[in-house]
Amino acid sequence: MSALLIRGASVCGQGSADVLVRDGVIVEIGSAGKGSATTKGVRVLDADGLVLLPGLVDLHTHLREPGREDAETIASGSAAAAAGGFTAVLAMANTDPVCDTAEVAERVLDLGRAAGLVDVQAVGAVSKGLAGIELAELGLMARSRARVRVFSDDGRCVHDARLMRRALDYIRAFDGVISQHSQDPRLADGNACCHEGELSGRLGLPAWPAVAEEVIVARDVQLARHTGSRVHVAHVSTAESVEVLRWAKARGIGVTAEATPHHLALGTELLTGYDPVFKVNPPLRPTADQEALRSALAEGVIDAVATDHAPHARHDKEHAFPTAAFGMLGLETALGVVVETLVRPGLLDWVQVADRMSVRPARIAGLADHGRPIAVGEPGNLTLVDPDAEWIVDGTRSHSRSRNNPWHGRTLHGAVVATVLRGECTAYRGRLRGQFGAEEIA
Repeated sequence: MSALLIRGASVCGQGSADVLVRDGVIVEIGSAGKGSATTKGVRVLDADGLVLLPGLVDLHTHLREPGREDAETIASGSAAAAAGGFTAVLAMANTDPVCDTAEVAERVLDLGRAAGLVDVQAVGAVSKGLAGIELAELGLMARSRARVRVFSDDGRCVHDARLMRRALDYIRAFDGVISQHSQDPRLADGNACCHEGELSGRLGLPAWPAVAEEVIVARDVQLARHTGSRVHVAHVSTAESVEVLRWAKARGIGVTAEATPHHLALGTELLTGYDPVFKVNPPLRPTADQEALRSALAEGVIDAVATDHAPHARHDKEHAFPTAAFGMLGLETALGVVVETLVRPGLLDWVQVADRMSVRPARIAGLADHGRPIAVGEPGNLTLVDPDAEWIVDGTRSHSRSRNNPWHGRTLHGAVVATVLRGECTAYRGRLRGQFGAEEIA
């Protein structure tokens, strides 16, 4: 029998307690320092001054395996996720081969279990080969051992309205959800890489207008309304998209949404140096959009923070800005960015952080054992945070195989101290299971 005692933690910032996890389940919660459980044979985490959260859940992670193991593997991405406080991640489908069959989805599941640091849930493609022409094997993936419930052609938009409607009709039978990359290809093609405005013209970069996102969000909201199925809007980036979501939620339409840490915190002005680390899709937006996203996340109009962790090998990222790959790392810094942009300014408290980074993401993805209350009888999937820690991001020391880290050299607050998956520490102060011993957490 394995047991872990987390001593004196502030549970979601609401008061200190001792939390005992045995055989993967929370079995006792007592007043700090007064728990009745014996500590004999029990690993102890001294959590005085720390905040205990349900394990973080990322709805949007690119793990690159199979096919691009030079940029990331499921093992290295799992390591980065554990170090960032995550106990579950959803692995996007744009791999090589594409995750559009039950066999590939089960392979992702098995590689995640072999790594053993976080629960890795495969996201299935909506269309075969991400081509946007024919539906992928949605039902077979849903019925497979991988139990796929989230489907996405992320990196590409399901721009054909008829195909999107058919997908929504199909997944309703097993309560699936389509996660949409909202980008009308006729308004923003694959070369578009800078928010359309004065800056894109001055820099001479292909423009990505906000309306290219907003028209797809509006269309998909209506398709969700028509089919009675669920749409999840990935990486929302504009203020007008927020207004569409607010309208839809007021009418009870089955739509949810996520915002990334980089769209919450980074703006278009960073592109003036043509540094490809800041090239993302959708692009960084102006200050007004950032502020709208933060407010919407605080209100709950945007449901979740999702990293869109997108590792790239150097030979793909270190190019001239227009030809560099889209994407940036995010797993190890996500919580720190949320603390910096939302907690410290008073927009979110720790209960709301737990809701936006664990509870709602787990509910959207259908992960029954994650995002659960910290209570007796619940799974021991937990994250321990030092809310006051100040740290400087060192992109050279990431657990990821890639180094396209936009936060390198920046000072953040709020550091993950430990990540616990089913009662076992998978990360402790940045080190992974197997790199620390019982004496270091006693």
